[in-house]
Amino acid sequence: MAQASKNSRTSSATQKFFCSCGGEIKMKALFESGKVKNVAECEKCKRLERRPSDFK
Repeated sequence: MAQASKNSRTSSATQKFFCSCGGEIKMKALFESGKVKNVAECEKCKRLERRPSDFK
């Protein structure tokens, strides 16, 4: 029996991050001084960090 190619496999795992205040963390792209910056922002307390793991 033939195996499915690695590109045809469609398993996507999404991970949700939560701030210490209880809000959910969302990734956003900001355009500042001619560059695109990806930042993580808490929806509840509006705190900004470089990546979701920095909220711990």
